[in-house]
This record gives sequence, C-alpha cells and structure tokens, in this order.
Amino acid sequence: MSTATATLWTIDPTHSEVQFKIKHLVISTVTGSFDSFEGSIEADGNDFSDANAHFEADINSISTNNEDRDAHLKSDDFFDAENHPTLAFDSTSFEKISSSEYKLTGDLTIRDTTKTVELEVTHGGTVEDAYGNTKAGFEINGSINRKEFGLTWNSVTEAGNVVVGDEVKLALNIQLIQNG
Repeated sequence: MSTATATLWTIDPTHSEVQFKIKHLVISTVTGSFDSFEGSIEADGNDFSDANAHFEADINSISTNNEDRDAHLKSDDFFDAENHPTLAFDSTSFEKISSSEYKLTGDLTIRDTTKTVELEVTHGGTVEDAYGNTKAGFEINGSINRKEFGLTWNSVTEAGNVVVGDEVKLALNIQLIQNG
C-alpha cells in the first residue's frame, strides 16, 4: 500500500458498537460490550482492499448489564484490567472476497497474549452524511477461544454444568469517518 495516497478513516464511536456473546451454563447466552474504543483504517481508494486496520478497546468499559459480573470480568480471573487496560487488534491482511465481503486477518492482543484471528467483514456502503462527511459502514463477525488469551477462569455447578463457555462470538458494527 502506498502511504502517499492512503486515506485515513477513523471510528465514529457514536454510531458504532463492539459486542461479544458467550454461553452461560451452556443453556443461554450473555451479551456484553465495550463502551470505550477507538480505531482507524488506512486505505488506498474506497474499496478498502489491502487496508491497514488498528483497533483498541478499554477493558474498564466492559458492560454486561450486571455490575458484579463486569467487576469479575475486569479482575485477574479474566481480563486483569489493572495490569492490561486495553485489548488491541492490528491487521495483517484485508482481503476483498466479493463486492462487499472481506476477510480481515490480524493480531489480537489480550492480557499480553497475541494470536492471529480471522474475521468476516461486510461493507455496508460509503455515503456522504448531511454535514458533508464521507462515512463507511462495516459489520465485522468472528469468534475466538477465550482460553487461548489467558481468560481461563471457570467453574462447574453441582449438576456438572460449565459456567462459562470457551467460544466468544464477536460482533462489531463500525461506522468510519473519512479524515482525508
């Protein structure tokens, strides 16, 4: 990618959301989100082929609509927010599959553990808003195994049910603003 012609796009946090889903007791799903995050994409042109993406989320902004659970997730049993205040993603490949579909590959770092992950990306389109800003929308989906990132805490009920599943489904709806 030629940096001389690269266009910078940054996340518009007021029109974006970062969510995750994980099984609880194997029978239901808990949804959570990160409410504080930032990111950017540098791309040549508007089709985003071979773009470079960077993303960070503030662990202390985690929300599952339960204060006790959120506190537990921030503790050393899970994210250890005191020693690892952010999670980060840096792309290594942004491959166009079809007119609106991409495969995003990159390095995800949680608790100082970095693993390569692949995410499915759908480009919803690029438009100019009422204020003259060029915006692009993306849906990003994938899954990770939390234990591969050091999030290994678990418990078993008296009946033998595992409290927390291993697979974490990721679902991001991102709106980007073109910066130049």
